[in-house]
Amino acid sequence: MQAIKIISGLLACSLFLGACASMSETQQDTAKGAAIGATAGAVLGAVINHDKPAKGAAIGAAIGGAGGAVAGNVWSKKMQEQRQQMEQATRGTGVEVTQTANNELKLEIPSDISFDSNSAAIKPQMRPILDRFAQTLRDNPVTRVRIIGHTDSSGTDAINNPLSVNRATSARDYLADRGVAASRITVDGRGSREPVADNSTAAGRAKNRRIEIFVAEQQG
Repeated sequence: MQAIKIISGLLACSLFLGACASMSETQQDTAKGAAIGATAGAVLGAVINHDKPAKGAAIGAAIGGAGGAVAGNVWSKKMQEQRQQMEQATRGTGVEVTQTANNELKLEIPSDISFDSNSAAIKPQMRPILDRFAQTLRDNPVTRVRIIGHTDSSGTDAINNPLSVNRATSARDYLADRGVAASRITVDGRGSREPVADNSTAAGRAKNRRIEIFVAEQQG
């Protein structure tokens, strides 16, 4: 019963820490990592030390909490720094920089600065953005990158599917030419299958012609 109280308290602590609006993103992620690690450690400790579950839970919580705090801080700090760098580099360009639910950094680059219709050639307006992005990747060598190309619904799948791949490949090759190992970058094309706007309008089609770049930290 005492072990259950400890675990319940840790779960409540995790929820509380995650809700602290006054914390920075790094602090929130560190706190969450600590609380989750502590909870997991408490459960495992109680199971292993079944003769004295309360003691096992307390020991497990301490170990798990410390490990969780370190893991959360290392991940969050690196990715948050890169996010801030890209936000500064893309301010006013229309590029959207966000953090996904699974802790990937996402850059969504619209067509007006990336590619013309039916083209995989990188526009001059996108080059400074990719130059800065390449620098952040060189500064963070443990990250991996996914680039996904998209098209609007004009044309057939036979045209759009390879075109979307070629757009992603163009971005990868540009980054590789600037010192980012191509082995760190995977590419994919979704054709017109994942629109973000209405393809029945010119403005909507323009938004759908885009590339998305995802950055994640290497695991293990």
